[in-house]
Amino acid sequence: MKKKVVAAGGAVLLAAGYLAGILTAPKSGKETRKDIASAAGKARIEAEKRLKKIHSELSSMISDAEARSKQLRDKAKTELDDAIAKAKVAKEKAREILSALHDGDIDDPNLEAAIAEVKLAKKNLLTYLKKK
Repeated sequence: MKKKVVAAGGAVLLAAGYLAGILTAPKSGKETRKDIASAAGKARIEAEKRLKKIHSELSSMISDAEARSKQLRDKAKTELDDAIAKAKVAKEKAREILSALHDGDIDDPNLEAAIAEVKLAKKNLLTYLKKK
């Protein structure tokens, strides 16, 4: 029973509020709807402007990032090519020293320097191969 009384009281209050709103509204419903539509249109236009600006900024940033990516790839390729060239030179020296060792025509200081150079070339090349 109490629930029905509360529900009825709520309905009466709702109706009274609706009636008070209609009687005290500064504009007609038609004018209010027109104002709401106008505000929605302005909000849409503003959102469109912001979206266009963000789109343009993002497009520019992507272009910059792609150019930077290409520069990095080119730099990395150049560094790898250099490491490969140095490794080839070290490999050839190692082959020559192995041949000289086989023939008995090499002294210890040259041998140690050649081993150090080959190890360094190998280490540099491994650095790039591990990045893949």
